[in-house]
Amino acid sequence: MEQFTQLVSTASDFLWNNILLFLLCGTGIYFTIRLGFVQIFKFGSGMRGMFSEFSLHGKAAGKDGMSSFQALTTAVAAQVGTGNITGCATALAGGGPGAIFWMWMSAFFGMATIYAEAILAQTFKTTVDGQVTGGPAYYIRAAFKGRFGKFLAGFFSVAIVLALGFMGNMVQSNSISDAFHNAFGVNKLAVGVVVAIIAAFIFLGGVKRLASVTEKLVPFMAVFYIVGCLIILVMRWQLIPNAFAQIFVLAFEPQAIAGGIAGVTVREAMRYGVARGLFSNEAGMGSTPHAHALAKVEHPQDQGVIAMIGVFFDTFVILTLTALVVITSGLIPTGLQGTALTQGAFNQSFGAFGDVFIAICMLFFAFSTIIGWYFFGEVNFKALFGKKMLPVYSVIVVIFVLVGSALKVDLVWELSDFFNGLMVIPNLIGLLALSGLVVRIHKNK
Repeated sequence: MEQFTQLVSTASDFLWNNILLFLLCGTGIYFTIRLGFVQIFKFGSGMRGMFSEFSLHGKAAGKDGMSSFQALTTAVAAQVGTGNITGCATALAGGGPGAIFWMWMSAFFGMATIYAEAILAQTFKTTVDGQVTGGPAYYIRAAFKGRFGKFLAGFFSVAIVLALGFMGNMVQSNSISDAFHNAFGVNKLAVGVVVAIIAAFIFLGGVKRLASVTEKLVPFMAVFYIVGCLIILVMRWQLIPNAFAQIFVLAFEPQAIAGGIAGVTVREAMRYGVARGLFSNEAGMGSTPHAHALAKVEHPQDQGVIAMIGVFFDTFVILTLTALVVITSGLIPTGLQGTALTQGAFNQSFGAFGDVFIAICMLFFAFSTIIGWYFFGEVNFKALFGKKMLPVYSVIVVIFVLVGSALKVDLVWELSDFFNGLMVIPNLIGLLALSGLVVRIHKNK
């Protein structure tokens, strides 16, 4: 089993580090240029659109879709997850503070990619069994007629069901149970049972209940985490200028500032920053278009600018705050990894409450990701097997959530990463094939 895990890890690393980083960043740069730096000139429109739609009690999602804000919160529910706590710390441990600069760069160009994804999701959404639906599988089939289009769309659907719906949700529940076990000594399986029951209640309520939960959960969890980070940064305000200096200087000269990680190169800072940034904000991965397809907007571009705000919020706000807390702690060169590094950084200011704070945030972040990923997998499971089989999908996901809470899931993490990578390829092929249409729609408003 260990050898198989290593094999999957090697394949996943090769896929992400040698192919997908260049494809994802290249696609983002390509759309940024063709769309005239839309992430800059339409950023204000996106912010105004988000706040004008803001509501904790929006119209219930029905057969005709979601409100624009509900679609955004469903997308953000998936984007803001354990990657914002564990993934950020992993990037810092492996690539040093300079990795954050490259994380920002990938997010900046990724905002143009997700703008294109949302436009195509809106353009090619359809109604299946009386429900509005859409996503990469639908615009891939529109881009390529015949057997090739069906194969590529089917390949994407299988990959996302496995990567997010099943294995991805397994590791999210594991993150929750680990955090609560470390903070409170609670039995991991007991935590899994509670999470699985709540998840099943939301899943069985369909899109309507899912949208209602995310529009309330996402703003609350965001404010809770942001306030915690800001309290620490106010306490360490004198260290913040040096933290930013490290981010910018170490992106190009990894050994320029004392306290950096020995042996880190510019390539490693770039690789860790871009990889973890893209994994967190999911721009170009083909997951969030499923939510943006359901938004009730007048023009596809209206949801495109809203989608960009999700990437901005995930990376430039949440991930940056985590990074500043960790960098100002001075713990990066100590060898701590992942969640342990983040917990150590919070414990410095919060004492023992640091573990509790991270456990609570893990619950909100990971559970919101479970909701979002379940929905993305559901859309594709339905496209593959039909509406009648959806209860089977729901039961399987609940079982994976339960089992994942009690297991050591190194292999599942690696498999999830690998299938995440596989689903990116058909999505980017579809995006690039329809890039001319995206530009025409963008210019026609």
